[in-house]
Amino acid sequence: MITIERLDHLVLTVASIERSCAFYETVLGMTREVFGADRVALRFGQQKINLHEVGHEFEPKARLATAGSADLCFLTGTSLAEVEAHFYRLGVAIELGPVLRAGAVGSILSLYIRDPDGNLIEISNPSRESGATG
Repeated sequence: MITIERLDHLVLTVASIERSCAFYETVLGMTREVFGADRVALRFGQQKINLHEVGHEFEPKARLATAGSADLCFLTGTSLAEVEAHFYRLGVAIELGPVLRAGAVGSILSLYIRDPDGNLIEISNPSRESGATG
């Protein structure tokens, strides 16, 4: 039996690498990283999101690699009130929240937005409240 310790990276298929980088850098504070043979990733903390552009994916790839099919949750130490104000300043629509949800290690309080491809992006703070769903 194996034991998985943590997530190193995930791959996000996008319509436009440039548009996605601009969004994730400006809205979520991630850092663009170019690596290998013209590969692009978005770095945050000790993780990264490798980007594949539709029609130009790297092998191997997901069987049904498509833009807009992801649902991602990111934890932040920034208060959700500050996150909400940041989104407002940038004109980023909040789809839902703040709402209480069940995170990997306990309850989280979350805001939901969409990236340029329509991926659902959840930004969350750990919560002391109980009764979380999702």
